[in-house]
Amino acid sequence: MSYKLEYIWLDGYTPEPSLRSKTRIVDSEPGSPSDCPEWAFDGSSTEQAEGHSSDCLLKPVRMVPDPDRRDASLVLCEVLNPDGSPHASNIRGTFEDDEDFWFGFEQEYTIMDGERPLGFPADGYPGPQGPYYCSVGTGNAAGRDVVESHLDSCLDSGLGISGINAEVMKGQWEYQLLGKGAKQAADDLWISRYLLHRNAESYGVWISLHPKPIKGDWNGSGCHTNFSNTAIREEGGEELITGICEKFKAEHDSHIGEYGSDNDQRLTGLHETQSIDTFSYGVSDRGASIRIPVGTVNDGYKGYLEDRRPASNMDPYRVVKRIVSTVNG
Repeated sequence: MSYKLEYIWLDGYTPEPSLRSKTRIVDSEPGSPSDCPEWAFDGSSTEQAEGHSSDCLLKPVRMVPDPDRRDASLVLCEVLNPDGSPHASNIRGTFEDDEDFWFGFEQEYTIMDGERPLGFPADGYPGPQGPYYCSVGTGNAAGRDVVESHLDSCLDSGLGISGINAEVMKGQWEYQLLGKGAKQAADDLWISRYLLHRNAESYGVWISLHPKPIKGDWNGSGCHTNFSNTAIREEGGEELITGICEKFKAEHDSHIGEYGSDNDQRLTGLHETQSIDTFSYGVSDRGASIRIPVGTVNDGYKGYLEDRRPASNMDPYRVVKRIVSTVNG
């Protein structure tokens, strides 16, 4: 039986990488990523090599069912140099995993029709924000077919997607994704993004992860990152939680440097954000850098924390690496 493997990797574009993929046909379904055959690609076409020495290697690290193709899997890969060492663009290969961490990503994005968000008139703008958040009905919600298709794809792939909702700007949506283990959580967010972009092709629209796709009095797009480890989930205590927040305060500038480009356009102190130059934390405060959920407080300061600073275009490998490093001190 012929079986399809869609090898997916991150290219060398900056400031954020783009997704690339190509299909390989094998004789049978592999049992795990390590059973997938080694493969290579032309790095000179992805900003990862020179033409005179263009081969880069693909190391499979995560495999899930491909929900939209018969007899197929999606295979997320790290990029290696010809000698097997991690490529300079391979952030995943630069840190040790920490399986004790859980990450819940709130991925906001905008469905674009040409150069404008879906649902925006060809000239001008729709009515002011207010009726679009968690909305229903023509005139308020735009792109539900795209969103529902993506939701089903993620569920069929076995990804930990836990919800969807229309967001504050028209044509803007969000999904929530839970992953256990730092690297697997980031892997699954990249796979979910791949499915989001690929599904959008079928509807003649495209997905923008820019943190401020429309200038003016419109909400930007973030990727709020909820995180916990065993100590946060099960031990807790106000001293532990505030101590972690103080660690984040000391590392604010270095965190912002890893949290996505053009984030200054979103983190203005308006539209449910804190200013990019200021760090703050507070209970149930969506205008803070770190929100301490009221449920965490009510449970004896046990549960999770929400870092509201990461932009929608952030590289989750950079974000989980930075958060784990800071929490572990």
